[in-house]
Amino acid sequence: MSSTRTGLLLVCLAGVLWGTGGLALEILRDHSSMSVLTVSAYRMLIAALALIAASFVLRRGPRLVALVRAHPVRAAAVGLGTGAYQALYFGSVATAGVTVATVVSLGLAPVILAGVDLVRARRRTAPPRGTLRLGLVVSAALSGLVLVSTASGTGAVGSQPVLGLLLAVASGSVYAGTTALGGTLLASPVVDPLALTTVATTAGAVGLVPVALAGGGPFVTSDPAALGTLAYLGVFTMALAYGLFYAGLRSTRSGAAVVATLVEPVTAAVAAAVVLGERLGPAGIAGSVLILAAVAGLDLEPQA
Repeated sequence: MSSTRTGLLLVCLAGVLWGTGGLALEILRDHSSMSVLTVSAYRMLIAALALIAASFVLRRGPRLVALVRAHPVRAAAVGLGTGAYQALYFGSVATAGVTVATVVSLGLAPVILAGVDLVRARRRTAPPRGTLRLGLVVSAALSGLVLVSTASGTGAVGSQPVLGLLLAVASGSVYAGTTALGGTLLASPVVDPLALTTVATTAGAVGLVPVALAGGGPFVTSDPAALGTLAYLGVFTMALAYGLFYAGLRSTRSGAAVVATLVEPVTAAVAAAVVLGERLGPAGIAGSVLILAAVAGLDLEPQA
């Protein structure tokens, strides 16, 4: 298997783990009254602690030091961006509803990055066939995203749709920028995926925890199910997922990587159907097929 295919597979696995986050959040909210902002802060904090411990066990301390010395501002920006687009997304969910937040925030990022890839391709005088393929992939992915999100039964519009739309646009834009910046960092010889994930997640936790504290409590819970779910969110949907994502991003263009992460809503819809008994329906099935077809149709040429 080529490095590009392996990278795409790692990104898809990250999307699958992210897709289980919504179900985990629903379970957590059944056992705790903590706000989604507080949960997000805990998620990043737990992930940061897990990654620091893993770096210590694997003796990656020198790699962390090298990254911080060589790219302190950009590594911190990736982490703060990661925390920011999550907070913006949750804000969009609260004010505009899940469907608007999901379609706009997840849908805008691949469009932005595909546009960047297209500009770069034209500078390399790429053949028109590549341009057409890119357009078809993005169109299929976005159409599938709309169908899956609409079919998920979460199409209610929130109380402040205009504000929610703006927050979703901001979330998608920050997501795209953070992914692109992470990709450029991984091109550096002193940066490896574990070091970047550890430094970025720690920076994100430092930025997000004060915001959560300012948002008000409750901040603690003694419920075992809630504590276990928090651990799952931090270790699997954050630490492991972002480790896989950045590992895959080393050999996958940022635009293709973000399209591949659209397996996240597919996973979320399937998980809700299996665990919660929610019906996926014909539209959801068709949307899932479109997204998976878009991922399968991604251009697997190595990064330039």
